[in-house]
Amino acid sequence: MAEWLCNAQLILPERIMPGCVLIGDGRIVEICDRPRRDGIDLRGQYLAPGFVEIHSHGAGGADFMDGTPEAFLTAAQTHLRHGVTTLFPTSVAASFESIMQFLRVFKQVKSAHMPGVHLEGPYLSMEMRGAIDPRYIKNPDQNEYEALLDFAGGDIKRWTAAPELPGALAFGDALKERGVLASIGHTAAGYAQIKQAGRHGFTHFTHLYSAMSTITRAGGFRITGAIESAYILEDATVEIIADGRHLPLELLGYVWRAKGAQRVCLTTDSMRCAGTHAGESILGPLGNGLPVVIEDGVAKLPDRSAFAGSIATADRLLRTALEAGIPLRDAVRMMTLTPARVMGMDREIGGIAIGKRADLVVFDANIQIKNVMKGGAWV
Repeated sequence: MAEWLCNAQLILPERIMPGCVLIGDGRIVEICDRPRRDGIDLRGQYLAPGFVEIHSHGAGGADFMDGTPEAFLTAAQTHLRHGVTTLFPTSVAASFESIMQFLRVFKQVKSAHMPGVHLEGPYLSMEMRGAIDPRYIKNPDQNEYEALLDFAGGDIKRWTAAPELPGALAFGDALKERGVLASIGHTAAGYAQIKQAGRHGFTHFTHLYSAMSTITRAGGFRITGAIESAYILEDATVEIIADGRHLPLELLGYVWRAKGAQRVCLTTDSMRCAGTHAGESILGPLGNGLPVVIEDGVAKLPDRSAFAGSIATADRLLRTALEAGIPLRDAVRMMTLTPARVMGMDREIGGIAIGKRADLVVFDANIQIKNVMKGGAWV
């Protein structure tokens, strides 16, 4: 049965306008810019596409590396309450068997709203490891990654690696051949290496500025790093952890101005404490993960030498983006349509448009989530 959502402020990629949306069979059937009284009255609140989170390690006290269906579902439900209707669970660098277990459990919980996973590592730069456990960092191993890709059977949608490592370009070719997005992250690469990697499928930057090389000097000459390469390569897409801690507000605004909302994704990069009030936690699996402390609104290693992932939820990202001077329309786009396009799903999700899946979020002027619709059903 079709149902109208009326008297809303519709957040579209190009504008925000008053209007109504007709939902039927889990899809958006019609969009109307005239007032109606024959449906659910949203009382002038904002109606946005469901948020698309492409990089999260967990939430609600659960980490995807815990290796249980319950952990996946707990984290997903926590993100859902904060507006995320499409989620790509993310692994950390770990043993081969731990990553296999991550993939094995995902097969049990996979759904239209968790359509695939993101592997972060283990093929990362030791120099730029950040909070990644150094025990598991290695160069690309063809036998290993082919085995993981074969077992996943298409479930791996994105894989973050450092493109300067021996064997990384062949790894990128293997990902490209299978339709997996190769993403640049935890890297010490310079511009020449980054540009070359782009020809091997590395077109996206994982958490820009975090665990990533910048300008250095050698013999008086400046050497361009990965951060600058993300701007120089105009077609490259990037994601930023917009929790207001990993990057200062002025830098968030600069990334938006320089790259444009169509090439920037907002992400939480959240660990298990997102959506909780814990003061201490574990990054990665409970059994052998890294202990972290929660203070100043972010997770840190115990020696405070590095951040260990955010505790943010998607609604916090939008509020932070507004503080940084980013218009609401663009902030929402960076949390919906842009990540959907990066993951090749923008025909299905990421916008309020006829024919798209009815994944929608209702929130007020303070970006407080009031209701969430997933596939045409209120959740």
